[in-house]
Amino acid sequence: QVQLVESGGGLVQAGGSLTLSCAFNGRTLSAYTISWFRQAPGKEREFVAGISRSDGYKKYADSVKGRFTASRDNAKNTQYLQMASLKPDDTAVYYCAAGAIVAPTITPSMYTFWGQGTQVTVSS
Repeated sequence: QVQLVESGGGLVQAGGSLTLSCAFNGRTLSAYTISWFRQAPGKEREFVAGISRSDGYKKYADSVKGRFTASRDNAKNTQYLQMASLKPDDTAVYYCAAGAIVAPTITPSMYTFWGQGTQVTVSS
């Protein structure tokens, strides 16, 4: 059974930074592509960033390019999302998701396992 556990969310002022962690338990992290999604109140879940399981290719949503950085540590079975220059529009519950897919996709249904989410709130 695969389990994903996010941590690192919180309240931060606009322009600040946070780093989210996604601990992957149960199987080998390198067998899965892990992506980050977020969902704000009243909005659909949207893709944020992901890392390919095969070659480390990274994909980012246009809204976070240049501000967010995804990374993974296979030895620690953990993936990270470093968020900088945060904006109030970044406020959402952030989820990590794992799928046995070659590369990150923006489609939530392609991911089999999901974490419980961590709240990120950016104040203006």
